[in-house]
Amino acid sequence: MSMNAMKARRRALTLLATATAATALSLVTTGAWAQAWPTRPVRIIVPYTPGGSSDIIARAIQPMLAEALKQTIIIDNKPGASGNLGADAVAKATDDHTLLMCDVTALAISPSLYTKLSFDPSKDLKGVAMLAYSPHMLVVHPSVPANNLKELVALSKTTKIDFAVTAMGSAPHLAGFAVAAATGAKWEYIPYKGGSQAVTDTIAGQTQVLMNGMLATLPFVQNGKLKVLGVSKATRVPLLPNVPTIAEQGAPGFESGTWQGILAPKSLPADAVNKLSAELVRIIRSPDLRARLASQGAEVNTMNPTEFNAFFAKERQNWAGVVAKSGIKLD
Repeated sequence: MSMNAMKARRRALTLLATATAATALSLVTTGAWAQAWPTRPVRIIVPYTPGGSSDIIARAIQPMLAEALKQTIIIDNKPGASGNLGADAVAKATDDHTLLMCDVTALAISPSLYTKLSFDPSKDLKGVAMLAYSPHMLVVHPSVPANNLKELVALSKTTKIDFAVTAMGSAPHLAGFAVAAATGAKWEYIPYKGGSQAVTDTIAGQTQVLMNGMLATLPFVQNGKLKVLGVSKATRVPLLPNVPTIAEQGAPGFESGTWQGILAPKSLPADAVNKLSAELVRIIRSPDLRARLASQGAEVNTMNPTEFNAFFAKERQNWAGVVAKSGIKLD
């Protein structure tokens, strides 16, 4: 073998050894990092005011998740811009310890609704785990002289009715638009920064009609502070067997609701995403928590990261059509 050939062979062997060592180190480092995550307290941003569906579920899983991850879990309510303020903070987070708990449908609506969205949910966030679903409830202040959707529609044509909107462009807002389009109802939309304030003002009679997630609204129906006229599920809800669906009352095929899920910044490694997803699914499926949520009108409905991201893509496409028909655009 010539001198040049020997030198070439030595260089090739050196490069191979270096590459092999680098790969091994990368695998060891990645595995060790995934096992170590989280290395400090985890902050879950809820982009709505306290008391809404996302907030309720975030606080329900908080103690068990803290125990599972052996770290403090901080719930941080960051309302504003229909949930986009909090979502933007997570999308731009660089610490890998900031997560988002939100209504996934609301997040899927934003790209079609906002002309100047400061982040791209599909590119800047990744789904970790879907946790629960609850239908919307159509409720009114008890003084409203309507006991079903048909009577409410008739009333809306002769009386000024204010419809409390949990956030402009939110799923309940567009659901209200869809119901009005299907039935001919006429009402004025009054925007809020979150579901809890919208509920409070409807209870106080400052607004007359509201659509909101069942999880956050059912207690006020049960104590008589709100009157339910319909639910937005395809079939009647077992907790309220005598309450008809909205689809039964003049809006055939109508169905809507809130899907609560956890998302992470795109920088969170796949191993950590999968670890977190498994823990979240285990926690939300625990018998005690499942029963507790069911008693409040929420169904445990889990999805892994792959299923979650596919669902989000489909929701984004479906709601784009609704937004286009509504003509609503926000800056």
